[in-house]
Amino acid sequence: MRAALYQRPGPAAEVLEVVDLEAPAPGPGQVRVRMATSGVNPTDWKGRAGLTARRPDGFQVPHHDGAGVVDALGKGVVGLTVGQRVWLYLAAYRNRYGTAAEYAVVPAVQAVPLPDTASDDLGACLGVPALTAAHCLGGAPEGLKGRTVLVAGGAGAVGHYAIELARAAGARVVATVSSPEKQALAEQAGAEHVVRYTAADAADRILELVGPVDRIVEVAPMANLDLDLRVLARGGTIATYAADETLTLPGGALMSANAVLVFALLYTVPAEQLAAAVRWTSEVLATGGLTALPITSYPLERVAEAHDAVERGAVGKVVVRP
Repeated sequence: MRAALYQRPGPAAEVLEVVDLEAPAPGPGQVRVRMATSGVNPTDWKGRAGLTARRPDGFQVPHHDGAGVVDALGKGVVGLTVGQRVWLYLAAYRNRYGTAAEYAVVPAVQAVPLPDTASDDLGACLGVPALTAAHCLGGAPEGLKGRTVLVAGGAGAVGHYAIELARAAGARVVATVSSPEKQALAEQAGAEHVVRYTAADAADRILELVGPVDRIVEVAPMANLDLDLRVLARGGTIATYAADETLTLPGGALMSANAVLVFALLYTVPAEQLAAAVRWTSEVLATGGLTALPITSYPLERVAEAHDAVERGAVGKVVVRP
């Protein structure tokens, strides 16, 4: 098979190469998937660049997310069939065969049926972003009905799915963005109101539009903490999935609000909570409630360019077509 891989961390153009590899065979409990589309996330370029602790075990085929067709079943696999369309998540976690190849091998639980109504591009958009959004929203729709949710960075991949999942659960959703282009994307995802977080009166505007918010899905906790605390309802939750920087927290304000802080990293989410996020995402996907982000695609031979585009903060979703 043709596959992109790297053998050491470093700049994309220096370490990523496209080579011929023997297609891996699925072991017990695994499936092999013929890839149609491979999604690129920030975690993929950060791992390749060496910004995480993990190093390649000989080599690493990158990318956690993607969509394709089940090609072979390992011993003991039930619930999936050869020829079935699936979307994948966390494919490259503790596994050298990620989705940036013609074939990927993953534990069967990480290959989720993809409805006929959903495109391969949509399948490749899910994975890390949608499951992170579901987890940050509490992991199940029941707790959101009638609640108000603020999605920071509503045009990003996690923000996009946080808006769609929250709306499907019956929540009111307000999103913050930085530009007219991103405002349009958040509105298309279903945000009832969109506010520019760069405006001096952003917090006042949110309170005027929806009142105090019950849950915040946060992409920049330190930068947005003052705004978050101004609009958070008592007993509300701030769930952040991007907190690489050192946080300095105002204890008094957080205690006065009886606020709950949740930190989310998909790799270490307990298995039962991850399974709940998968179920919720799949349920909304089956009803047509999830949509693809704007797609920028690259052929496998240009995978380094795809990584660089994501590192530069490309709007929408960057995908690689093996």
